[in-house]
Amino acid sequence: MSETPEQSHELTVGQLSARSGAAVSALHFYEAKGLIKSRRTSGNQRRYARDALRRVAFVRAAQRVGIPLATIRDALTELPEERTPDRDDWARLSHTWRTELDDRIKQLHRLRDHLTDCIGCGCLSLETCVLSNPEDAFGRRMAGSRLLPVRYQDED
Repeated sequence: MSETPEQSHELTVGQLSARSGAAVSALHFYEAKGLIKSRRTSGNQRRYARDALRRVAFVRAAQRVGIPLATIRDALTELPEERTPDRDDWARLSHTWRTELDDRIKQLHRLRDHLTDCIGCGCLSLETCVLSNPEDAFGRRMAGSRLLPVRYQDED
């Protein structure tokens, strides 16, 4: 049986893995999470359209900067007709994610700058610890134990 021109441009999971640098298990995971799609052959083998290469690159780039898979999936579903993301899409989405990344960077800087002090003293004071309670955020919100789940605070 001969292949149609469309099918001759499809990739097996092994080819997609080799060309994208993603492990086969990662590709299966991405597919299960709705990040990429495949079709099944009559022998039940996966076949991916060539645009899956760009989608996998998009997913991996977003993951490298710490974007959660659910957020990546949501971004991909926003694209018209499920098309492959292009440069403009990446610019728009990365701008949207910038605030979240800036917040993470601030948290990591605080962790880096104060981790040695915190481990050195060992206090983990809820009032002064810059890691557990930065800028006494808990103290401004309420009095009493702030790290216990709500259900325990109401019990006497």
